[in-house]
Amino acid sequence: MKIVFHERFKEVYTTDPAAQAGRMESIIEELKGRFEIVEPIAATYEDLTLAHSKSHIERIKKDSHVYEIATLSAGGAILCAKMAKEGEPSFGVIRPPGHHAGYESSWGFCYFNNVAIAVKKLISEGTIDSALIIDFDLHFGDGTENIFKRSKSVTYFHVPGGESVKQIEALADFLDRAGNYGIMAVSAGFDRGKKDWGGTLEPEDYKSIGEILKLASQKISSGLRFAVLEGGYNHSVLGKNVLSFIEGFA
Repeated sequence: MKIVFHERFKEVYTTDPAAQAGRMESIIEELKGRFEIVEPIAATYEDLTLAHSKSHIERIKKDSHVYEIATLSAGGAILCAKMAKEGEPSFGVIRPPGHHAGYESSWGFCYFNNVAIAVKKLISEGTIDSALIIDFDLHFGDGTENIFKRSKSVTYFHVPGGESVKQIEALADFLDRAGNYGIMAVSAGFDRGKKDWGGTLEPEDYKSIGEILKLASQKISSGLRFAVLEGGYNHSVLGKNVLSFIEGFA
């Protein structure tokens, strides 16, 4: 398991909770020394057009700081996907998040849809022909659904809410019925945490989710899998929750 991270992700690029100072540090402090960390490069303009209209990209580009960090975040997801395709599971400690970014719109602290760009990059290069995207963020990834709603090769599944046991059961049930795909991509949001906005999942629940996804990927996508950070806003528990998930997912 490799961790994709760049020091620029520590920069405070706007005032929203995903961009707060200390958020990335709370995760990296838990992961450093345990996993190899690799740096991404920014996604190109052409990469962005795989999932977004040019007018949307130009709107984001008007804020140069946001654009620089957002393209680096998308590049982090691409690197995760490419390593996963080569058999190296990976987790992207990246920001801004992406699952609320659609083809020509975005909200919810997102600008470009990192997972969608990464999946479409592999498909455009012909290295995969299909993908399964699992999203366990507190919030539904409307942007991801928007981008792939007419796709016959990419399936998006958002884990429903409820008690922790019900969430984990719903995920396991869906994966039991899933077919075969070229890769498993995971939008990993940690705002369902017991001490975060959702107030339901403990660290051990995140480890269980990671284990379920790892085992399912062996059947669904020959073990090829990657995950990238979406939500999660309580810095005192975020790093521990991320570490727990990775321990199960690795």
